[in-house]
Amino acid sequence: MIREVVQQAIAAGYLSLEAENEMQQIFSSSKCDLADLDAFMSLQLAAMAGRVRQESLESINFPKSPGQS
Repeated sequence: MIREVVQQAIAAGYLSLEAENEMQQIFSSSKCDLADLDAFMSLQLAAMAGRVRQESLESINFPKSPGQS
């Protein structure tokens, strides 16, 4: 379940919006176990370390600071 989504995201270095939504649905249905939570934590650590990019964050338009073009 979540473990499979996490493994694919870490292997690809990219978490799609679709995969992120799938994990949210699994979490909201309470059909996850401790191994799924561990896998999710691994994904979060990989994202924080820059090893996995998140599509949901890439679609956010951050305002440019003064002087940037």
